[in-house]
Amino acid sequence: MEEEEARAPLLQPQPQPRGDKAGRARRAAAEWWVESKKLWQIVGPAIFQRIALYGINVVSQAFIGHLGDLELAAFSIAATVVAGFNFGFLLGMASALETLCGQAFGAKKHHMLGVYLQRSWIVLLLFAAALTPTYIFMEDLLLLIGQSPELSRLAGQMSVWLIPQHFAMAMLLPLTRFLQSQLKNWVTAYTAGAALAVHVAVTYVLVHHLHFGIVGAIAAADMSWWLVVLGQFVYVVGGGCPLSWKGFSMEAFTDFWEFIKLSSASGVMLCLENWYYRLLVLLTGYLKNAEIAVDALSICQTINGWEMMIPFGFLAATGVRVANELGAGSGKGARFAIVVSITTSVVIGLVFWCLILYFNDQIALLFTSSRVVLAEVHNLSVLLAFTILLNSVQPVLSGVAVGSGWQALVAYVNIGTYYLIGVPLGMVLGWPLHFGVGGIWSGMIGGTAVQTLILAYLTVKCDWDEEAKVASMRMQKWAESK
Repeated sequence: MEEEEARAPLLQPQPQPRGDKAGRARRAAAEWWVESKKLWQIVGPAIFQRIALYGINVVSQAFIGHLGDLELAAFSIAATVVAGFNFGFLLGMASALETLCGQAFGAKKHHMLGVYLQRSWIVLLLFAAALTPTYIFMEDLLLLIGQSPELSRLAGQMSVWLIPQHFAMAMLLPLTRFLQSQLKNWVTAYTAGAALAVHVAVTYVLVHHLHFGIVGAIAAADMSWWLVVLGQFVYVVGGGCPLSWKGFSMEAFTDFWEFIKLSSASGVMLCLENWYYRLLVLLTGYLKNAEIAVDALSICQTINGWEMMIPFGFLAATGVRVANELGAGSGKGARFAIVVSITTSVVIGLVFWCLILYFNDQIALLFTSSRVVLAEVHNLSVLLAFTILLNSVQPVLSGVAVGSGWQALVAYVNIGTYYLIGVPLGMVLGWPLHFGVGGIWSGMIGGTAVQTLILAYLTVKCDWDEEAKVASMRMQKWAESK
């Protein structure tokens, strides 16, 4: 008997229980379901909050758009060139909190979350103050880069009224990330939803009944942003986060330089992304019939921006989930969270790709009744659809970078792909080859595609177990410093 066993081939296939494959499939489906629930605990409220906050400015834009084409173009320029650029930088700086708070929460270092929040407030308010002159001298900046005097004057007037919103962002962005990293996402959703409801009513009264026009629409938006800040601030300091908020502390000023470096890297990384398509509106201002082109493009970008709140929700959720898993020392968990997030986001992106192609320019009726502008939106709808599809992947990969602390590396990737490939290619297609706004947009889509491929390569090739060790060492270093 022993001789027969010895002669038996070692690689002889062994009979498998019939239920093994089905069992593995059930286990895989169960793991996917568990991760999806964790993801959507963050994604759902994050998407709702972003849509509500974005909706505040969309409501203002819709009211202003029906005042006239020049008013719509001026608001688009003001919201894009100054408010949009500065928002992108502050948003990026606040994303450092996703890395640090997410990993601290995963490692159960709850007290450190409150310290990180206070550091972020200090840093963002300092940078917000430094950026304020860009609002004051908006008209001069636009004239310097060759925009028309009439458009520059009106946009300059609007930009001054956006300053209160600027400082509200510096307070709100750290608060939101502080709460999201602890899965207290319902707070961010409720406060944003309530502010949007108030904003619609107040804007209607100020613009239509009191006839304050543009100033009324922007002032209502400023008030609504500060309502969101107040709601989240009261929740945090009023006892809603007993483990992570222990009151104001001088610890916020320790390791300040290291925090500024990570925040600055985060700011550069995400603001380069945020500025990229906003730059498209600015470049379009140099084309013939610029007013119509800017109006059509700003409507397309508003639609794209509204849909982008979904991928941005996945960006936030991916950053939190990856940071939590790395902080807990689980490289495998981080890898699986990335797969689930990207797959889900792409499926949603395909749905919106089909919707944009089907409904075409009909959504633009929300913003204008001009036949010329509607026709231009119709011509750009295919580019809008493919931008939405591509953006279902790219922000999620940026979330991976945020959760892992790769901000400095990705900043270099963004500079190369966006500003050394996308912008020059768009300018060549737009002017020498005479494809106009469609050519500029097509070239910039090419830059985004290259950036997405590079980030996908970095994600696939990453040793996630090693990343988990790095995160654990960071938390250990903090514990030893205490």
